[in-house]
Amino acid sequence: MGERTANVQPGNIGETITGLAQVIAARRDASPEKSYTARLLQGGEDYVLKKVCEEAVEVALACKDNDHDHIRYEAADLVYHLMVVLERYGVGIDELAGELDARRH
Repeated sequence: MGERTANVQPGNIGETITGLAQVIAARRDASPEKSYTARLLQGGEDYVLKKVCEEAVEVALACKDNDHDHIRYEAADLVYHLMVVLERYGVGIDELAGELDARRH
């Protein structure tokens, strides 16, 4: 587990996800030596897929510990790695939103 984030303030999830998706997309052609995101996008398929699984397990374990800050921290890791996978496989956030909206109605 990484170092937990201090002084987290509420944010706007739509703006946050949109901004993160833009940063991830911009890293597609970045140098893998300089960008972790670029390494995930350009590297071996198994590595990035294992990261999503690892982060999902870490969320579950944080929930088992009933540790609010740890849950938030690991959930952010999971969302980030999932968004990298979506970018890698060409699933845009608008398409994901459409899928979620279709399930909501």
